[in-house]
Amino acid sequence: MVLLLFGPPGSGKGTQSRLITNWLGIPAISTGDMLRSEIQAGTELGEAVRCIMTSGGLVGDDLVNQMLVRRVSQPDCLNGFLLDGYPRTVYQAEYLDCLLADQALPKPIILHLDVPLDALVGRLTSRRQCPICGTIYNLLHQPPKKAGVCDNDATALITRKDDQEDVVRERLRTYEAQTRPVLAHYQDRKHFYQIRGDRSPQYIFEEITGIIEPLLAKNLAAN
Repeated sequence: MVLLLFGPPGSGKGTQSRLITNWLGIPAISTGDMLRSEIQAGTELGEAVRCIMTSGGLVGDDLVNQMLVRRVSQPDCLNGFLLDGYPRTVYQAEYLDCLLADQALPKPIILHLDVPLDALVGRLTSRRQCPICGTIYNLLHQPPKKAGVCDNDATALITRKDDQEDVVRERLRTYEAQTRPVLAHYQDRKHFYQIRGDRSPQYIFEEITGIIEPLLAKNLAAN
């Protein structure tokens, strides 16, 4: 089973990725993880990536695609995998289509967490972090026990630059511009699912399991 998980910053995508992969026993693969892994392993690909990143450049589609091929050929991907943050471009999406077909892998199940803009801005601007221990709180859903200070060390909480409203709105605009064409590439597929992401993590996960379980049963019956 191949899953593609899409969602803007603040959609809860990271939480759902962990829940899904723990449930199914498959790895979650992100572009960032692949980049770091290749660099740490000191591979030829990793060295090329390191040089690009050191010079402040962007890693191109071709290098990312090569890393994906290496990653999904690992033994832990035998029963499937979840891609988080890939594909980022239509070119990557087209490459993935060819890769899955060439390796006789199943067509992907696309899960898109859709959250209204105002809800995303509210979630992200409500985040606070302890500058000492790094614990992150959310004033709406996971506030500290005492307003404004960390539960662990009573340090005054701060708003990270990334969580300031103007920065948040710019991040969301960038995500929208980059991701909409990729979603359009998949939108007419049989297994494209748009999921309301403005609900509790458990409710969203229950909807996702409700989508995946019948597909798993169908695959088992076919085998």
